[in-house]
Amino acid sequence: MRPARALIDFEALRHNYRLAREVSGAKALAVVKADAYGHGAVRCAEALEDEANGFAVACIEEALQLRAAGIRKPILLLEGFFEADELELIQAHDFWTVVHANWQLDAIERASLRKPLTVWLKLDSGMHRVGLHPAEYRDAYQRLKASGKVEKIVLMSHFARADELHCASSAEQVAVFEQARAGFGDEVSLRNSPALLGWPQVPSDWVRPGIMLYGATPFEQAHPLADRLKPVMTLESKVISVRELPAGQPVGYGARFVTKRPTRVGVVAMGYADGYPRHAPTGTPMAIDGQPSRLIGRVSMDMLTVDLTDLPQAGLGSRVELWGKQVLASDVAAQAATIPYQIFCNLRRVPLIYS
Repeated sequence: MRPARALIDFEALRHNYRLAREVSGAKALAVVKADAYGHGAVRCAEALEDEANGFAVACIEEALQLRAAGIRKPILLLEGFFEADELELIQAHDFWTVVHANWQLDAIERASLRKPLTVWLKLDSGMHRVGLHPAEYRDAYQRLKASGKVEKIVLMSHFARADELHCASSAEQVAVFEQARAGFGDEVSLRNSPALLGWPQVPSDWVRPGIMLYGATPFEQAHPLADRLKPVMTLESKVISVRELPAGQPVGYGARFVTKRPTRVGVVAMGYADGYPRHAPTGTPMAIDGQPSRLIGRVSMDMLTVDLTDLPQAGLGSRVELWGKQVLASDVAAQAATIPYQIFCNLRRVPLIYS
């Protein structure tokens, strides 16, 4: 069978969750949306269920998948519900839901519910994506309280620039949030991965670790807490062909790489159809049998090429780490002008092997 595969390390996953709890001193929802950022939502939730305070997903389809697999811990719908009739499923499966718009408030007030809901009331404190305007927030809170259909409210917002550690934006958003919730005694949730690691002064009874759960840093620069994360996914394959080329020979589509010296070229069973970034340039790091090497030439759909010239022991069948414990996903993403979130979520066709 094709040797491309992704190894998923559950102990690293649990380590990263425990780190989130340790550094925040708060309860933590493990964010497993988008199939756990490509790591497999059901299996990751199963690995964390004994210690996680709960889970967070984007939508009800993802939540139903977890319930069908037997996950019983609380599950928060981060985008809330999209149609009023979803409230029946939310109630039936004991989901928690974000409320970020007035029409959702209207739907809750009109709904016939057998038991009250847990609502996370979202404020747009400055990201301007979803969330209630600060001028609407107090009224929305009071409507939920008066409806008789809500058992618990958690007050939440989301940062736009928490990964920029010297940017004033996050402090400004906290100030907006604090003003909007003045006088409310409910629990709050503000900190996602970058805020959890980089903004310890931000109040949060609940934190929402996402990318850090999978062992990738949310920051462009080194950070002492992010350095304690353990990569969960190792994407690997093998060398399936070797070419010996003289100087001056093009390699791959578009002749994007031309040999400057006699070069041993290894062909690896991995391409953009597997989720490896097509725009990764020559020089993107990878490891061959544990030794550092580099991508050369353009990534194609099913294959890519690597430089074996300085690795005389490497050849047909050599193991290639595309990212993982030796080659950090964040470094690969930076070379490809993207972020680790995207390269994880783009993974496909590659079997996930759990341990």
